Amino acid sequence: MAGIIFLAVFLCVMTGIGIWGMKKTKTLGDFFLGGRSMGPWVSAAAYGTSYFSAVLFIGFAGTQGWQFGLSALWIALGNGIIGALGAWLVLGRRTRRMTQNLDAMTMPEFLQERYEAKHLKPVAASVIFFFLLPYSASVFKGLGHLFEAVFHIPYDTALLIMIAFTGVYLILGGYFAIAVTDFIQGIIMFFGAAAMIGVLSSRGGGLFEMLAKVRENYLLHIPEAGRPTALTVLSLVFMTSFGTWGLPQMTQKFYAVKNEQVISKAALVTTIFALVIGFSAYLTGAFSHFFFTPESVPRSEGGAVFYDRIVPALLTSQLPEPLMALILLLVLSASMSTLSSLVLVSSSSVAIDLYPSRISAKTGKDISVAMMRFLSAVFVIISYLISRFQFSFIVTLMSLSWGAVSGAFAAPYIYGLYGKNTTKAGAYAGLLSGLSLEIILFFALGPAKSPLAASFAIAVPFAAVPLVSRFSKAPSPMLLDKAFAGISIAIKP
Repeated sequence: MAGIIFLAVFLCVMTGIGIWGMKKTKTLGDFFLGGRSMGPWVSAAAYGTSYFSAVLFIGFAGTQGWQFGLSALWIALGNGIIGALGAWLVLGRRTRRMTQNLDAMTMPEFLQERYEAKHLKPVAASVIFFFLLPYSASVFKGLGHLFEAVFHIPYDTALLIMIAFTGVYLILGGYFAIAVTDFIQGIIMFFGAAAMIGVLSSRGGGLFEMLAKVRENYLLHIPEAGRPTALTVLSLVFMTSFGTWGLPQMTQKFYAVKNEQVISKAALVTTIFALVIGFSAYLTGAFSHFFFTPESVPRSEGGAVFYDRIVPALLTSQLPEPLMALILLLVLSASMSTLSSLVLVSSSSVAIDLYPSRISAKTGKDISVAMMRFLSAVFVIISYLISRFQFSFIVTLMSLSWGAVSGAFAAPYIYGLYGKNTTKAGAYAGLLSGLSLEIILFFALGPAKSPLAASFAIAVPFAAVPLVSRFSKAPSPMLLDKAFAGISIAIKP
């Protein structure tokens, strides 16, 4: 009963924020970037809650917690230090300054303006559309499983509830509503995660006693041949930490900050948040070796370990109802934030990057905000359909999405911020090499080694971009003066 009450209050608050945000959303810049007016706490919450979703708490935590044991905590450490702190300090200030210099609101717009490459924008927008949309569906999927386990609500019904409320506050309030709700959701996530670890640790006599038992049981539960290699762990750390540096839904948060003074404060807050959430999620997954045996761990009808069921089964059996309700809100908060960011960026790939004109031919009025709202609704519905019917081709795209998008964008984006000699041809080389390498390696190595494939896809373009730039036409001095105005230091690729 407590869960139903908490959920109803939470969803009503989200809807109210959406209505409030609608009053503050007048222009395309308001809808997509909140008018570039976000402060440090809100910016930090927006980044952190977009980083972590049901995919982490349900899928990754269960999978890596059972397969890796306490070694999964290396992923949490990498996410906090590299994925959060490093991203803000290395990318934040230059992204805010350069996107303002170039009047760019999206990753495709930035790449087009930074490299004077008019065809790079539609190519980049297409990558976002084809790979981030399926990723948003995977967030729906994880959340549906948790609702099913906790409330015994049918999976289909849970998806419909999520699509309705996520759509309402996103479509009405745009990025302003997302940012405000992210702040509220971030508070729920932070304290909910800490309480979850506290209660679960008490079941084993305290945190340190629990860690010792998990380490001992892991060696008994997982045969040596089934334990991950150091390369597997490192590839997951790299993919989930450095990989965020090239994801448009994450870099968008840097575009939207109010000023550059916000960045150092946001970096600190985001890092603390990421460490608490990351360690809480992976610790919970690792605790499965205390609460389950190889015989009792959730399994599918075919007998394989059902990783998506491990954390829901653990939590529902060990947590009191009020705390379980709070944890549900924790995962719901993480998922709705990630989902809204993904949908916003995906819809922008059409409304901003692919649509040729933002002015109505009939009335002469700017229709960009109306189009963004319409496409956001369409993309939420498509995400629901993908997660509901699980088309095999789309499921493959879900697995490819992180490596494909970050592989395509990380090198052109980062060299664009720091390398004055990076050329248009170099940017194309980075995008195409990362994207193609991810697809080739994913199918060559198999889904089980997808983190390794993604790591290569992200890393190789950092060699391809400067190599091709060295032998191609240099960018114009006028472009460089405009892009690097107010930025005193640049590196040569």
